[in-house]
Amino acid sequence: MGTNGSTMLEPLRQGLPPLDPAAVSNAASCALPARYEAVREARLFTRRTLDQWDVGDRFDDICLVVSELVTNALRHALPGDAGRCGDQASPVRLHLMRWTERLVCAVRDPSHETPVARDSDDFSSESGRGLFLVDSFSDSWGWHPLAGTLNGKVVWALFRLRPAE
Repeated sequence: MGTNGSTMLEPLRQGLPPLDPAAVSNAASCALPARYEAVREARLFTRRTLDQWDVGDRFDDICLVVSELVTNALRHALPGDAGRCGDQASPVRLHLMRWTERLVCAVRDPSHETPVARDSDDFSSESGRGLFLVDSFSDSWGWHPLAGTLNGKVVWALFRLRPAE
């Protein structure tokens, strides 16, 4: 499988943590429609994928972070919200990549806005809280604009996995 995993990584490579794409042991991705039901689809896809990958005690953390990243991406991808993004059939894409002791989930969206985590006491304020959760439950996270013909950005979160016993 080695080759398709690393070609899928090409647009993600820039700005990702220093992990060798050739050493990816598993990779999966799914395109998500620009509607809020996609969060549920992303969760199901993630659960099915992680079931096969044995990520130990990080399972729930990863599922939570994927939900938050996809929710954030959809907030920017939905038409009317972020200008004219409706020309792409599927503006949001979720990538899951696993190395021996690391897992990265990366979500692509059509917005160029910088994601900002806010430690908000105001729990009625939705904006920015998702990234605060991402920051709390993942080992590190970041983002980068997409280069070339691809519009938008990728937001990624990294999880350290315990080596299998």
